[in-house]
Amino acid sequence: MQDIFNIQTESDFQQSCLETFRYQNENVEVYRKFVAYLNINPAEINAVEKIPFLPIEMFKNHMVLDQNSTADRYFQSSGTTQMTRSRHFIADFKLYEQSIYKSFAQFIGKPEDYIFLGLLPNYSENPHSSLIYMVNFLMKQSAKPENGYFLYNHRELFSLLQTLRDKKVLLFGVSFALLDFLDYLNENQLQLNSSSNLTVIETGGMKGRKEEMTKDQLLKTVQQGFGTEQIYSEYSMTELLSQAYSLGQNIYECPPWMRVLIRNTEDPFSYIEAGRTGAVNIIDLANKHSCSFIATQDLGKIVNDCEIASSASVIRSDKFQILGRIDHSDIRGCSLLVS
Repeated sequence: MQDIFNIQTESDFQQSCLETFRYQNENVEVYRKFVAYLNINPAEINAVEKIPFLPIEMFKNHMVLDQNSTADRYFQSSGTTQMTRSRHFIADFKLYEQSIYKSFAQFIGKPEDYIFLGLLPNYSENPHSSLIYMVNFLMKQSAKPENGYFLYNHRELFSLLQTLRDKKVLLFGVSFALLDFLDYLNENQLQLNSSSNLTVIETGGMKGRKEEMTKDQLLKTVQQGFGTEQIYSEYSMTELLSQAYSLGQNIYECPPWMRVLIRNTEDPFSYIEAGRTGAVNIIDLANKHSCSFIATQDLGKIVNDCEIASSASVIRSDKFQILGRIDHSDIRGCSLLVS
């Protein structure tokens, strides 16, 4: 299979998807059985839209791993002890780290230029979290002495942010932890000095922790509380090795090796046009050794279907929004990360 990080055109992407499908259909047992169960002839798959997407629930009860790989380390979805949680076994951490670095550099900037702070558990507290692994990796690339986690240290975080106003700082935080920190500031009559050098990235996570609010309300509250216009969002999950980023307005973009398609909630084998809400299917070609075609339980919509010039051809760049969860799907994600 070609190097996914050298995808430059739509043709490259389509070819890589079809190559990946053929490889995973032959070598990932649970995916091969799923395709066979659907009575699909793999030889007839000649377009991305025809590729079957594996239900994300399969990661809960099956090892989704190609037979040519071995893996003794895994990421595990957040949840309670009563829940059956997904496990994503990782055969190639270098591939994951390449995906992290290149996605971040494309949308945010070079990690080496930032100080990274986290309103998150640290890596030793939650070594099976893909989000914590990602932030920890970015901290290593940054190598700044100020890097650190401050989930329970609000006073220390406040003092540090005040002293770093002239440096480029990126704060990763689950939604409820960002709001907890702002509540601490209000209760203690503290106010952060506005800084154009501070970028906040919220990673979702509110269920059961705070009063529910829309994403727009959340972003506005965090923007006002931190005194910065740089409120970004990151979208990924345990079962993916790539990240999409929103640089505002809850509108996400994918790197060239990742794509979102919106399926009809009443017909999982058909897709709906831009602007309509449906269930989110994700192509993640960084999932080379597991499954690159995942049918999630998230609801979303494509908000435009634009094209970006690329040498002799073009590669599509669909922007999308995440709007919630399908009814009766499991509560999961960043809000449960610190449980």
